[in-house]
Formats: sequence, C-alpha cells, structure tokens
Amino acid sequence: MPKIRTLELSEAQRQELIDVRDHAAEPYLRERCAGLLKVADGLKAADVARRFLLKAHKPDTLYTWLNRYQQQGIQGLKIRFGRGRKPAFSPCEP
Repeated sequence: MPKIRTLELSEAQRQELIDVRDHAAEPYLRERCAGLLKVADGLKAADVARRFLLKAHKPDTLYTWLNRYQQQGIQGLKIRFGRGRKPAFSPCEP
C-alpha cells in the first residue's frame, strides 16, 4: 500500500499560504499554494493534482511542490532563476 502524503501546517503557515493564494501576482504561485492547502485539508495529493486545480498536473508535480515547500517554505514554490526556455538566437551587436 503506497504511503499517503500529508502536509501539517501551523496556523502561521496556513495563513501565509492563504495570503499568497489570494494576493500573489503570479498565477502559478497562486495555483501551487491552493494545491498545498487542499493537501493540508486532507485530500490526497494525487487527487488534487489530477482534479482539483485549474489544470490537471501529474501527481509527481504536486509531490515536488510539497517537498520544496517543506524544505524552503514559500520561496521553494517560486520558479528558480535560469529555468525555462532559452532564447533561440542572440540579437546582433552593432
């Protein structure tokens, strides 16, 4: 039987996640906080990833968010510098 991932939050952590979920400028950050709050409320992480977010994600994606939140807090949920697609070409220098 697989182990069910849970998230135990203090009141301050829960309030911080709610605040970021409701007021962050970046949509991806709001979605990640919403997912973590649903896991903290007792839903299975795999179900949250597949059905309870704006778009479906792989369960491993939500597990990654959980790991990074538990290790680094809110800062761990942000996209790290250097991630993403790189430019296809460099502009010509005069």
